[in-house]
Amino acid sequence: MSDRVQVEINDGIAEVRLNRADKMNALDGPMFDAIIEAGERLKSESSVRAVVVSAEGRAFCAGLDFSGFQAMAGNDDGGGGTGSIGQVDEDRITHRAQHVSWVWQELQVPVIAAVHGVAFGGGLQVALGADIRIVAPDARLSVLEIRWGLSPDMTATQLLPRLVGVDVAKELTWTGREVSGTEAVQIGLATKVADDPRAAALELAAEIASKNPHAIRGAKHLINLASEQDWATGFAEERRVIGSIIGTPNQTEAVTAFFEKRPAVYSD
Repeated sequence: MSDRVQVEINDGIAEVRLNRADKMNALDGPMFDAIIEAGERLKSESSVRAVVVSAEGRAFCAGLDFSGFQAMAGNDDGGGGTGSIGQVDEDRITHRAQHVSWVWQELQVPVIAAVHGVAFGGGLQVALGADIRIVAPDARLSVLEIRWGLSPDMTATQLLPRLVGVDVAKELTWTGREVSGTEAVQIGLATKVADDPRAAALELAAEIASKNPHAIRGAKHLINLASEQDWATGFAEERRVIGSIIGTPNQTEAVTAFFEKRPAVYSD
């Protein structure tokens, strides 16, 4: 198990902690791999009754590592990501960037994300894959991809509308504005506010873990089934759209303008 992500299992509760605090848990290649490895490992842990995803340091996850953004402008791999994170495995409906979010839905047990500090871009999308999100009132959440001239490509286009409604999902995606933890609950982006999200998530996980595990797993399956669509088609289209944007002049201009601290100038 990578030191980028720590996994501890106690009394039927698995705590997955993002552990790249010096970089605000930003996502680079090894971080993607570590999150996926943690999620996949828990699929085979039959003793686990609930999972809490939290993070070390002052942020849940600041999104894609800035160095990845700078490299991305010159790298169009056509797969919807930078390098290997855009790789689609033949036996999956997601590529690796989508996998870090969707793996939490693939677990049969409830997954609770405990969000503090910032959850920007890909960091927010990691949390969106959880069944429940408990956030600090002063947390800052944003679908940030538009800053880089991109559309989301880590499952947000499919999951977000189910949480906040189509109109709010579009507004958040098109503007990239920040939402506080308090507002996130009001609009359905988060489940509840807590001053200490990790403690609250662990308390809820303990309550869930005390119930019949077969009933809990069955309920997750049935509730998800009630809102299920053809996820594979949605994810494939998400990859197609992002692949058609990455590396184009306007997308490169968005990244360049941000780092040069000037307004972007786009072509029609």
